Amino acid sequence: MKKLSRSFYEGDTIEVAKRLLGKILVHSHRDSQLMGRIVEVEAYVGAVDKACHCYKNKRTKRTEIMFNPPGYAYVYLIYGMYYCMNVVTGRENEGAAILIRALEPLEGLEQISVNRYGKSLKELNKGQIKNLTNGPGKLCKALDITKENYGDDLMGDKLFILEDGYSSFDIGISKRINIDYAEEARDFEWRFFIKDNPYVSK
Repeated sequence: MKKLSRSFYEGDTIEVAKRLLGKILVHSHRDSQLMGRIVEVEAYVGAVDKACHCYKNKRTKRTEIMFNPPGYAYVYLIYGMYYCMNVVTGRENEGAAILIRALEPLEGLEQISVNRYGKSLKELNKGQIKNLTNGPGKLCKALDITKENYGDDLMGDKLFILEDGYSSFDIGISKRINIDYAEEARDFEWRFFIKDNPYVSK
């Protein structure tokens, strides 16, 4: 397996979002390595997208990282309790990112279980196992991704994404989820997912 290069995240954010599917998100933290395969993403492009936090290229303290060169982590809090992780994409100063919506857990499952539910893996029922990482807030809790990861360089050794050659899947496309406020942008079909993967959010 090899770490994705900075150049992987450059270019058209919609295309980068599709290429992120099947890659492996890794968080090396507290003497453990937690890993999950990316199975669902959503693209956000500030220049044209009313669902994007930096619509019309608006810079705030929170969104400043979105104008960095590509390949940095944009982590924010929703509902005052759940973190969401995004990957900054496109050109520097463009203001674009990809939300990681769901993972298929691969490594560190015992710690992932404890992080998510406060229980060991063997204590979980089938429903809890399925719900380990099938949503943006869930996967951040499971992999212990927090505001401390805001601005992490994905070229580093703490939070990064790997390529292992996995490509045997079909890509599903749909409108994004929970953005009814975004007027015409709510109809953009910028959600991409691995078809038939049980960890894709519903």
